[in-house]
Amino acid sequence: MIDRSTTIKIQEAAQIVDVVSDFVTLKKSGANYKGLCPFHDDRTPSFMVSPAKNYCKCFACGKGGSPVGFIMEHEQLSYPDALRYLAKKYGIQIEERELTAEERAAQSERESMFILNEWALRWFQRQMHETPDGRAIGLSYFRERGFRDDIIQKFQLGFCPKGRDVMSQSAMKEGYKEQYLVGTGLSIKREDGSVVDRFWGRVMFPWHTVGGKVAGFGGRVLDAATKGVAVKYQNSPESAIYSKRRELYGLFQAKQAIVKADQVYMVEGYTDVISMHQCGIENVVANSGTALTKEQIHLLHRFTNNITLLYDGDEAGIHAAQRGTDMLLAAGMNVQILLLPDGDDPDSFARKHTANDFRQYVEEHKVDFLKFKTTLAMNQAQNDPRKLSQLVADIVTSISFIPDEITRTLYIRETAQMMQMQEQMIYRAVQNQMSKNREEEYKRRNTPVTVGDQQPEADPSLAADTSPVVEPSAQGLSDIDAASSALSTASVPPASSAREQAAPATELLLAQLIVRYGEKIICEAEDGEGNAVPLSVTEFIFYSLTQDGLAFAQPLAQVVLDKAMKHVHDEGFVAEKYFLSHRNQQLSQAAFQLCMDKEELSKYHSRDQQLVPDSSRLLELTTHVLADMKLSIVRQKINNVMADMKNPAMKSQQRELLVRFKELKDAESRLAKECGDRVLK
Repeated sequence: MIDRSTTIKIQEAAQIVDVVSDFVTLKKSGANYKGLCPFHDDRTPSFMVSPAKNYCKCFACGKGGSPVGFIMEHEQLSYPDALRYLAKKYGIQIEERELTAEERAAQSERESMFILNEWALRWFQRQMHETPDGRAIGLSYFRERGFRDDIIQKFQLGFCPKGRDVMSQSAMKEGYKEQYLVGTGLSIKREDGSVVDRFWGRVMFPWHTVGGKVAGFGGRVLDAATKGVAVKYQNSPESAIYSKRRELYGLFQAKQAIVKADQVYMVEGYTDVISMHQCGIENVVANSGTALTKEQIHLLHRFTNNITLLYDGDEAGIHAAQRGTDMLLAAGMNVQILLLPDGDDPDSFARKHTANDFRQYVEEHKVDFLKFKTTLAMNQAQNDPRKLSQLVADIVTSISFIPDEITRTLYIRETAQMMQMQEQMIYRAVQNQMSKNREEEYKRRNTPVTVGDQQPEADPSLAADTSPVVEPSAQGLSDIDAASSALSTASVPPASSAREQAAPATELLLAQLIVRYGEKIICEAEDGEGNAVPLSVTEFIFYSLTQDGLAFAQPLAQVVLDKAMKHVHDEGFVAEKYFLSHRNQQLSQAAFQLCMDKEELSKYHSRDQQLVPDSSRLLELTTHVLADMKLSIVRQKINNVMADMKNPAMKSQQRELLVRFKELKDAESRLAKECGDRVLK
């Protein structure tokens, strides 16, 4: 259990720009920062990071949060584990008790699988460095490949012994469950019920998430055992925490270098990445021999727009360089291609050159994707009209995927010059292909999902966290889900119809006042003994509503008021800070939206007022919004009484209804004066 004081210490230390920058390339935008959203396929920066509020939000998909909330969402961690992640990042010591058996059993399957993979990583490393077979077989293999010990440690390489179930038995002896061994793919369960190691007798390459968690492994059969083996490498199977199409080998180790260079090299294999790091080039990742996927491209696009495909010059390398080019272009990436000298791959080339020599060779020999395709096809076509026609069609298809119109136009012009064709002809061909692309995308999006293509059910580990962290009660937060959509309707209606629709809007405006200024003192009241008692914005709203027997109808507004009242007298309580860093992400995001909607209160105070009004202006503002809310309620009651008066079934109660009607009209007149309205009598 993480105590409250440590939680506060972590929240205060974690700076949103610092945390988000580990995963997203940010650029200054006024007082804030912007970048490509890490939570959806973002092609134009829509992810805003506010250092002042220590918060982030995507204005396209809506995701974001405090530093803790961002890590929870991005790394798919529970609230306590996100705190531990940030504590480690900022060097904060956490002292917590050991979880009970019941609490351990409550850990999600996803977390359990990550924990098991972390254990396996350390176990593979120990086997290689601390056992005779590991040193003689596994470590010797890596050293024969020329890898230094520091590089071996950097990529956390290891070795799985030859015994068919040595790892599985060791894991189960230490308390790890068979279901997670099989679930992660570390073990295979046979028909006879026995469990064997998937990677026995192989050297191990761990796959890390962007945040550094171990998602899976790749195992290579050693050279002496590769004779007659068609597949030298075996990877972890798809699981709840690992999908090869969503990961890139080496991205965790490369992300900072990619941002610094604003450039990434894409290679095919594990050893290509490792050798280039050892050479001194760290902005490199591998797709491990598979075709690039949209998910992998999206990962890279968060760090840079510039990619160089780096492959060996044989036929297989040429084919690999062509795969995925159109998807990279469609994502707005600037694509260049380099084929190494025949007989060399990035691994062997890196081992023979220094980093400077390598970079110089790349700069001198890399070519734009268009020149690469044209040169390659021209050599293959050899003036054959049919092959040349196919070449043009292939290039036109690639250009049609480029989203930026200016870039697309420049490529059309260059293609026309290279192919000695009319620019207008290439332009029309590109336009026709773009129409086809849109039609295919429309069909794809509107094709019913077949049983075999159904998406997996939502991961239960992504639900609201209930781990035992000392934190204010979350009672009432179940209403937040139902209230989240209220923010989209929180804008103040036009003047002509504002009063008829005011109740939901004014409730959210009061919630906005509480989130922004809830702890600020705005007036004094007398207690039962005649003593002056200072009242905060939160208390003023609460007592004003209670005195008139009113409550918020909007669940979001009521939760905000209840939470603020519970903590307004806590030492150091600041409403905005409390709500923005709240462990419940729905409440945190709703509070952020309330903080960011600066126009909401513009009808009640002029734009030239300072950002935080003084106490007298806050009192005036709060009173005005409260009166506005009450007026809307009174008018609704008047409408109800008028409807009852027209109802024949209520004829016997006409006198009482007339008295009630007069009382309500008097209240309406009084409140309307407070609100600045004129009421026709």
